[in-house]
Amino acid sequence: MNHALANADTRNPRPHLGRPLERVEDRALLTGRGRFGDDAPVRGDTLHAAILRSPHAHARLLAVHAERAERMPGVRAVLTGADVQRWSKPFIVGVKQPMELWALATDTVRYVGEPVAVVIAESRYLAEDALDTVTAEYDTLPVVVDIDSAVAADAPVLHGKVGSNVVSDRSFRYGDPDTAFAKAAHRIQLTARYPRNSCTPIETAVVIAEFISEQDGYDIQSNFMGPFSLHTVMAMALKVPGNRLRHRTFADSGGSFGVKQAVMAPAVLMCLAARKAGAPVKWVEDRLEHLTAATSATGRLCHAEAAVAADGRITALSLDQFDDCGAYLRAPEPATFYRMHGCLTGAYAIEHLRVRNRVVLTNKTPTGLVRGFGGPQVYFVLERLVQRISVELGLDVLDVYRRNFIRSDAFPYRAAAGALIDSGDYTGALALSVREGGLDELRARQAAARSEGRLYGIGFAAIVEPSVSNMGYITTVMPREQRARAGAKNGAIAAATVGIDPLGGLSVVIASAPAGQGHRTVCAQVVADVFGLDPSEVSVNVEFDTSKDAWSVAAGNYSSRFAGAVAGTLHLASMRLRDKLAGIAAVSLGCAAADVVFAGGKIHARGAADPSFPFARLAASPHWAPSLLPEGTGPGLRETAFWTPPQLTPPDGQDRVNTSAAYGFAFDMCAVEIDRDTGRIRIDRYVTTHDAGTLLNPALADGQIRGAFAQGLGAALMEEFRYGADGSFQSGTFADYLVPTTCEVPDPVILHMETPSPFTPLGAKGLGEGNNMSTPPCIANAVADALGCDDIVLPLTPSRVMALLGMEDPPGRPDGTGDTAAKATAPATTASATGSGKTLSAKGDIVLAASPEAVFAVLLDPVALARVIPGCNALETVGPNQYRADVTIGVGMIKARYAADIALSDIEAPHRLRLAGSGLSSVGAAKGSGLVTLTAHADGTLLSYDYEAQVSGKVAAVGGRMLDGAAKIVLRQLFEQLGKQAGGPAAPAPRQGWRRILRRMGVMR
Repeated sequence: MNHALANADTRNPRPHLGRPLERVEDRALLTGRGRFGDDAPVRGDTLHAAILRSPHAHARLLAVHAERAERMPGVRAVLTGADVQRWSKPFIVGVKQPMELWALATDTVRYVGEPVAVVIAESRYLAEDALDTVTAEYDTLPVVVDIDSAVAADAPVLHGKVGSNVVSDRSFRYGDPDTAFAKAAHRIQLTARYPRNSCTPIETAVVIAEFISEQDGYDIQSNFMGPFSLHTVMAMALKVPGNRLRHRTFADSGGSFGVKQAVMAPAVLMCLAARKAGAPVKWVEDRLEHLTAATSATGRLCHAEAAVAADGRITALSLDQFDDCGAYLRAPEPATFYRMHGCLTGAYAIEHLRVRNRVVLTNKTPTGLVRGFGGPQVYFVLERLVQRISVELGLDVLDVYRRNFIRSDAFPYRAAAGALIDSGDYTGALALSVREGGLDELRARQAAARSEGRLYGIGFAAIVEPSVSNMGYITTVMPREQRARAGAKNGAIAAATVGIDPLGGLSVVIASAPAGQGHRTVCAQVVADVFGLDPSEVSVNVEFDTSKDAWSVAAGNYSSRFAGAVAGTLHLASMRLRDKLAGIAAVSLGCAAADVVFAGGKIHARGAADPSFPFARLAASPHWAPSLLPEGTGPGLRETAFWTPPQLTPPDGQDRVNTSAAYGFAFDMCAVEIDRDTGRIRIDRYVTTHDAGTLLNPALADGQIRGAFAQGLGAALMEEFRYGADGSFQSGTFADYLVPTTCEVPDPVILHMETPSPFTPLGAKGLGEGNNMSTPPCIANAVADALGCDDIVLPLTPSRVMALLGMEDPPGRPDGTGDTAAKATAPATTASATGSGKTLSAKGDIVLAASPEAVFAVLLDPVALARVIPGCNALETVGPNQYRADVTIGVGMIKARYAADIALSDIEAPHRLRLAGSGLSSVGAAKGSGLVTLTAHADGTLLSYDYEAQVSGKVAAVGGRMLDGAAKIVLRQLFEQLGKQAGGPAAPAPRQGWRRILRRMGVMR
């Protein structure tokens, strides 16, 4: 713990705030009495929903057939696009473009996992069973899955009425960047890509929705986190006034980290499902749905350039940025671009700035708020650029930081793009990190490691962490003229209520939706300090209800707004109520209201311990004797405060905007060692120094830092949403989307310093997102230092690190008995993410103890072919050498029946033919084509094959790591049956390499 903070604690006049009080939430959580979404009681007639999702990334939706499902016992209704169009409208879009996003797909699907239909039944089990009988017809369309292909001149366009995949293109200029670049001693360039990743809260989305009536609208319970400006978006989509959409949150939420903003869309969908079914509907998102279709961080491509003086000072910055926002620009996007817009220059005093922002659509899940949204994308580029400046100019990177930091005497500092950065001492934080974090020791370790030939690097990152977002920042995406027509938007209104009951108990209600941060604990500390009580005497209600509680469009739990805005507003409400109670007590104490003291659970006059009254007795009396209140004092002991920082103004005429009320600071350093043989990165030490203004509870602050660090570590080393070239999602399990556990996360050294914000009621700033922003570039810089490389791509998986090291796959054994020798005859089956979707390809041959004519006859005989195709339930001839098959295929935990079309072509009897097929099931689509060649052999027939297949939907997402093995098993079964049908041995012997592969898979013994 930082000694400066420890000393500050002794000077803290508040008995509770600023101290590491244990969380009051934990007792219930640790004893299994949490009240999460799935624990919420529901009416006895509540139904359950299951969602049919598109297996295709881009296709016309021709029809949805739900007749079989509707006839199943226990099924109450099936919601389709036609119902959605009748009862709702598309969600509003953050830019003026003619694109439509409905709660269900209506005519076109644009990403794998897009909702197509909803089955509503008496149980989730029945709904899932019925879902398997719902079929949809698609006409697939070309896809774009990355920024480069989406912006190409000949790219398929996702929204025809828009006419382009670039739905917003805005350029900004602050100062005189052209002159600064022309005069610069150096121009340092960098191109960086930040990958799509997300957060994986232990509790997924939960929605309970009810359609009350045409007059009273809808009632939703969900673990939606806000911002509650999206309540307006939901109400407009449902075509009801805001006061006809009641939205309530649950007492507990098992994490969010930003992603539960995306609950907005399924909340609307379940409202419509309830309307069709005529009863309340409950839906709980499963993990595959969450990974595939909930949301993700935007992927960013940025071409950055810095104008740099000879001493390393950055005089100008140029950013050409592309954000991949997925298939639709879903509110609140393009928030990821513009939340950071005012502070794009980070912690640096850079006067000149030019920016170009292009919002790009691709056939992927729509993006949204992911912890630190916008920050990781900005700082990965900016901090990598600082590291490159130090390398290319031969400067100590710490000197580059010191020469560019905003000076401590310059705060409040107006950044080039408009951020009013409230307070800080960045050079002091760097010095604290170097001193307490042991940089000298790390550099000695580095020298020793390098002398032994080991790869050891040290990296740094400095980030400004915005908190309490200006609700007008998003309007920066619009030109000035459009903003003027739409009307100014700004501010960050927070609301809190505190009241005293007839027994003198204090109760609190806040307009936030906590997801594990400890809101109840901090709120109790705030109120207890004001009234001189113990925090255990304060009751805090965090179940939010838009129909009863005070709130505004800024309400919610996002952008680290709790400490600065919500807790501060609660302090203001508590002070107002205390002042009223002091005026009442002053009459009995015979003193001025200003001299009434609240301390130790009693109320007394300053300087006189007697008379004193127990707090509960005096606080309760106005309820029982309102006629005895002092003249001019109204009845009621309840105060609601609203607060918004006056510094949060709308974007000005030059597109400058103060995007947040407060700006924390973090300076990180880490040392890593890289294993040359495996490419694995070991973090030797990680030091993170934070200035979050006034710390309200250091223990909770450290918990937030550790959580953000773990997520930042995952982004740096493991986490990435991967898509095939056909848009198929390939990260549908925790085997394919790796997240760090306690085994992989080292304990960081956490240091604190405090420069209170002059702009928040308690001087507090946010810190819960900081390490999501700082850790990825810090680790990347350390790896770049260890390897001496320029280009770093996240996540730094072992395979990527090995590529940076220039290592090739190991060859076969030199004696020819290894895998290399086996390749000539063993089936070579590979699963690839770079072909057309999740591509399976294989080449190989096998000897069958039958003549080519006998084998060929089997392939042309529908009855025999049905016996050969693994999992074939039925085969119907629909034309010459064309069949329709009912096939059951299983991959891992996923098993489904496919309706498949099979065709034989390029027939040259008895030597060769091409076998092609395509199939569709409730869990995805598949298609493939293979060339089969038959050659006479001494033992019968040498069958050679060369095939390629693609799968999409749930099979590709969940079976990613198992598809390769599944393909081999299917091939083996196919060969066995072909040999049997042709009259050969029951089990043809595979070649030695093939036998070894099957043994490793556990198929053969």
